Amino acid sequence: MPTSEPVTPVAHESLPHGAGAVRLEGTDTRPGDRIQPDPLAAAFFDLDNTIVQGASIFHFAKGMYRRGFFDARTIVKALWFQTYFRAAGKEKAAHVADARETMLSFIAGHTVAEITQVGEEVYEESVAQRIWPGTRAIAQLHLDAGQQVWLVTAAPVEMAGIIASRLGLTGALGTTAEHEDGVYTGRLVGDMLHGPAKALAVRDLALEHGLDLARSFAYSDSYNDLPMLSLVGHPCAINPDRRLSAHAEEQDWQVRDFRTGRRAARLGLLGAGGAGALAGAVAAGVAVTRYLRRD
Repeated sequence: MPTSEPVTPVAHESLPHGAGAVRLEGTDTRPGDRIQPDPLAAAFFDLDNTIVQGASIFHFAKGMYRRGFFDARTIVKALWFQTYFRAAGKEKAAHVADARETMLSFIAGHTVAEITQVGEEVYEESVAQRIWPGTRAIAQLHLDAGQQVWLVTAAPVEMAGIIASRLGLTGALGTTAEHEDGVYTGRLVGDMLHGPAKALAVRDLALEHGLDLARSFAYSDSYNDLPMLSLVGHPCAINPDRRLSAHAEEQDWQVRDFRTGRRAARLGLLGAGGAGALAGAVAAGVAVTRYLRRD
């Protein structure tokens, strides 16, 4: 397994809704010739379906399942909530609370060191091969231009930090789980970093680092990230869901789609709207359960 520097999540008091931040030192940046160097600009990337194919939390949960942390029903429930958020495009308090509890059930009672080790192993087993090469190349252009590049995701900040570290990015903002004496308590610090909370976290980070959002870039696949995309001067829809694709076309935003053919249709399940997506989630849940039991 390739080695990497340890990733320590740091909760910033200035970040809203309990957002955690991981900043990775020693990021290799060199002047590039395709994106003009601009130290006041930065790039902010969503994670799921933007950098990683599918839901990163599902890959993480699958790895924990295989290590005996919980049963398959927990993963199916997590997949259902992921699909609901993307299909509904808005949050209901009860569903957000259930999603939060499901995510916390992954790690409650386990140590930070234990979960970080699992995250490193899961990256090698499942995530590394699901990084979109096109999105990775875009991130590298920003790094080559000397700009900060951050992941901004509702996924746990530890997992986001591992992915950012492996990709050589500046750091990550993510949902922060509370821990005491190195053991997760099963509670969040604030709320999930989702929807408008992402935009608030990016705004605070920009103030903290003296960044100009009007000169910065944001990338996402989801209409739910419209607040973050609208915050910057250079938004880009990557592998967009239907509503984001329509909005990007109306606003003349840049669109990059790295999906092709049947893969696009399959990966588009979580971006579809209405009852079709929710029905698809049920089918996906059954398929996932059978897949896990078979393995």
